[in-house]
Amino acid sequence: MDEGKPVDYQQRNRACDSDEIDLLELFQNLWQQKGLILIFTVLALTSAAAFAFLSPPEYEAKAGVLPPQLSDIAGYNLGRGEVKLSQFSVSDVYAVFKSHLLSESLKRSFFRDVYIPSLAEDKRSGAQDKLWMEFNDKVLTVKASDVKNRSGFYEVIILNESSELAAKWANRYVAMAAERTERGMQENVLTEIAARVKVLEGQIDALRTTAKKRREDRIVRLREALVVGEAVGMDAPQVVAGKISSDGDLAQFIDGNLMYMRGAKAIRAELSVLEKRENDDPFISELRGLENQLSFLSLLRIDPENTSVVTLDGSAEVPETPVKPRKVIILASSVIVGGMLGVCAALISSMVKRRKVQVD
Repeated sequence: MDEGKPVDYQQRNRACDSDEIDLLELFQNLWQQKGLILIFTVLALTSAAAFAFLSPPEYEAKAGVLPPQLSDIAGYNLGRGEVKLSQFSVSDVYAVFKSHLLSESLKRSFFRDVYIPSLAEDKRSGAQDKLWMEFNDKVLTVKASDVKNRSGFYEVIILNESSELAAKWANRYVAMAAERTERGMQENVLTEIAARVKVLEGQIDALRTTAKKRREDRIVRLREALVVGEAVGMDAPQVVAGKISSDGDLAQFIDGNLMYMRGAKAIRAELSVLEKRENDDPFISELRGLENQLSFLSLLRIDPENTSVVTLDGSAEVPETPVKPRKVIILASSVIVGGMLGVCAALISSMVKRRKVQVD
C-alpha cells in the first residue's frame, strides 16, 4: 500500500505538467493566430464606427414642473368663501394638472397634432400603431424624478434628431397640459357657481312661496276674526292696560283665537292691506341676504392671466450635445466583442488543425 503512494504523486505531477503544457500551447496558438483575432477586432470596430458616425444624432430636451404657488391659484378661490363654497388647495389644482400631464388622451393629441405632421410623407403613411409605439417608447417620456427630495417634481423628456424641435416639443407638451388644466378648472368653477346659483334661486323661490302662503293664511284668519268681531259688535279694540299679562296672551290677541278683540275696524284695515299686497319680498327677512349672494355670484369672473396651475421649474433649453449614439461606448464595446469573436475563431481554427494532424 505504501509503495503505491509515490506512484500517485508522480501521476498527479505529470497531469499538472500536462495542463501547464496545454495552457502554454493555447497561448502559443492564439499568438500564432493573432492576425485572425486582429481581423475580427478591426471588422467589429469598423462596423461600430460606421454605425456610430453615420447614424443621425439624437438630442434630449427636458422640461421640469412643480406645484403652483398659493398666490397662483388665488383667482380660482375668489369669492368662494362668501358664497359658502369650499376653496381649492394647491394639491387640488396640481392633481388636475398631473392627471392631464400623464393622461393617454394628451399623449394621443400630441402624437396626432404635433408628431405625425413632423414626419416625412413616406413614414407618415406607415402603420399608425407602429408609429404610436415608437413615439410612446422613445420620443416622449413623462416621469416623476427625485421623489424623495422634490415631491411633485415631474419631467417631460423629448428625444429627437433636431435639438431645437426637442426643446420646442417639451415646452409645448407642458403648455398643452396647463391649457387643459386651466380649461378644466374654469369649467369646474363655473359648474359649481351654476349649481350654487340654482340652490340660491330655489331657496328664494321657496321663501317667496312660503311668504305667500303665510299671507293667505293670515287673510283667512283675519276674515274669520272680522266675522266674530262684527257678530259681537266689537268695532274698537278691547284691550285694557294690565289685562294682557304675558307674551302668550299677546300672541292670542294678535294671531290666535282672541284676534277678534282687536276690533272690526283694525281687522278690516289689515285685511284690506294684505289683500292688495302684490309683493311679499320686503317682509321676508332672509331674502335680501340670499339675493346678495346671487348677485355676487353673477359678478364672479376668472382671469386666466392672474392664475397658474403649475410652476415651470425649468423650461427646456436647446441641447448642444447629442445623447445618441454614444460613440465612445459603442467603439469600446466593439473592440471587446471583436476581440472575443477573434479568440473564439482562433480556438476553433486550432482545434480543426489538431484534428487534421491526429487523423493524418
